Amino acid sequence: MDKSYKRILITAALPYANGKIHLGHLAGAYLPADIYARYQRSKRRDVIFMCGSDEHGVPITITAENEKTTPQAIVDRYHAMNKAVFEKFGMSFDNYSRTSLPLHHQTAQEFFVKLHAAGILKEKVEKQLYDEKAGMFLPDRYVEGTCPSCSNLEARGDQCEKCGTFLNPLDLLNPKSKITGETPVVRETSHWYFPLGDYQKRLEEYIANRNEQEGWKENVLNYCRSWFNEGLQDRAVTRDLQWGVRVPLKGYEDKVLYVWFDAVLGYISSTKEWAQKQSNEKWKNYWLDDNTKYVAFIGKDNVVFHCIVFPAMLMAWNDNSNEKYVLPGNVPANEFLNFEGQKFSKSRGWGIDVDEFLEKYSPDSLRYALALNLPELRDSDFYWKDFQARHNNELADILGNYVNRVITFVHKNFNGKVPKLHQLSDLDNIFINELKQKSGIIGGLIERYKFREAVLETMNLARSANKYFNDSEPWKTHKQNPEQCTTTLNICLQAVRSLAVLFEPVLPFTTQRIKKILNIDNDKIDFSWDGAGNLELKEGHMLGNPEILFSKIEDEVIQKELDNLGAVSKPTALPVEELKPLISIDDFKKVDLRVATVLSCEKVAKSDKLLKLQVSIGLEQRQLVAGIAQHYKPEDLVGKKIIVVANLQPAKLMGNESKGMLLAASDTSGKLVFVTTSEDIADGAIVK
Repeated sequence: MDKSYKRILITAALPYANGKIHLGHLAGAYLPADIYARYQRSKRRDVIFMCGSDEHGVPITITAENEKTTPQAIVDRYHAMNKAVFEKFGMSFDNYSRTSLPLHHQTAQEFFVKLHAAGILKEKVEKQLYDEKAGMFLPDRYVEGTCPSCSNLEARGDQCEKCGTFLNPLDLLNPKSKITGETPVVRETSHWYFPLGDYQKRLEEYIANRNEQEGWKENVLNYCRSWFNEGLQDRAVTRDLQWGVRVPLKGYEDKVLYVWFDAVLGYISSTKEWAQKQSNEKWKNYWLDDNTKYVAFIGKDNVVFHCIVFPAMLMAWNDNSNEKYVLPGNVPANEFLNFEGQKFSKSRGWGIDVDEFLEKYSPDSLRYALALNLPELRDSDFYWKDFQARHNNELADILGNYVNRVITFVHKNFNGKVPKLHQLSDLDNIFINELKQKSGIIGGLIERYKFREAVLETMNLARSANKYFNDSEPWKTHKQNPEQCTTTLNICLQAVRSLAVLFEPVLPFTTQRIKKILNIDNDKIDFSWDGAGNLELKEGHMLGNPEILFSKIEDEVIQKELDNLGAVSKPTALPVEELKPLISIDDFKKVDLRVATVLSCEKVAKSDKLLKLQVSIGLEQRQLVAGIAQHYKPEDLVGKKIIVVANLQPAKLMGNESKGMLLAASDTSGKLVFVTTSEDIADGAIVK
């Protein structure tokens, strides 16, 4: 970390209070944020970690209506449920707030008033569907009708789930109100807009400067470039809805702030609540001081809000106030975690919620398995078999076994006390040097948000510890060379403490158990990150009792989980189509298929179907034009690994040259899905 910063502000995306937290959420934003926060605390830095529930928006009102209850009842239920799950998982938030609190409403309204008074917001009159029977304008998800693209009769007002086309409610054919079933009419309504495009140049400079200082992740930069290439547009700040933060403006009292505007301000109101609990104004130290480094952990679906929208809002405030908010120093967004090769799906019941998982398995086992599979640069998958292997082969066999064999040996042969350190051998010195170096190596990876590598390095230290124990052969030297034996066990115990320190950000519950086994008191024995490589345990220190840290997960347990998946609906199989005529291997060899990464993507002007992609195929960059605009948004493609036909003759589509073709599969509805790679592989790799 840049030493000029005095403090660190960490936020994790506010989970939507309309459903349970699943494993994908943890891997996307929460586990990386917690590892980072715990590490920074271990470095003895001034750190706060803020989060809370996002409790406004149309999906919550729809859920309330379906359950015949109130939006407040819905958010109360899921806020309490998710907060409890986070605590069970070991999330170390300093404050977990909620956006339905009066303090948050006040904070969001202050921002609106400031921007409105400064003349930044623009008022626009627009046409919107109105339900005369219900007496209300209809938000997009309150309208259903026929999709103009694929004729799906049940398309939503924001998107057709069958063909993937993004819609405006006015685009629907034969629209119906989901409230009354009546055909809505078109009426005019007024709303306030934030002129995001006015801030594009400043935002581009802001991200370029922060990237130079902090080294932003390439996938995040690519998402931002995609939005910039399309050109930022005005975004509505208000909407016609009853549930949310009321617009504090005469004539607009029946409207609320759009959830995108108020949700990001939940980080500020959460910090205010934290300060209020301590009866002070310390929140200002973190939000209104340039000596703060602000790191925002999110999933890729929130990149635009945290890298573009929120910074622009803060810029607008700062331009018109003596109080200057800090902007995110880094936004290390993760891609998506899939479950057994498929996307998490609430409607199909595909996936597993965290509360269900933790009823059966250790939170640290889950934290470890997820940490080694974080979708840091591209989507990854959670597999039950992989989880079992990580738990059994690494946590139990490497870490747990090492701690148990060392503690048991000392209890059996040295009365449970730390033995004396005598003259060091070359083998001893090599291992001690590794202990001293690892904290810097692992810490450097965490500072650069490379959590997978950091956890791998930590487990590698446990592997080295096992090797040192085996190579030293204390069961032999106990009789043949007692001084060497005591030295070996002293160093092994020091390594147990080192591992506890270095694993704490990932395995907080296990670390507490190891501290109990070592009989460590933080006031007497240094347990800081920078002291991880020191030989802190003194000769004669009395240890606690040995215990098994991790019991093996048996095959039949995992098989039961896999069997349960069979009862879940899976994607409908396509009808078998007639195969094309046979070709020779020589014919196939004529097609040059290459792995490529999408560098940027934008819509083709005056076309509803075409997207223009810049891709890397290793040796060079190419432009491709593909008819996939109705299936993918440009920003969703940036950073994706795809397969392209690299030796196709160039062609022009609407005046844009396309030098290749991307591969995709389609289902019965015509929806396209990219052909990609399951493993990380270099651009330009040949598909054979």
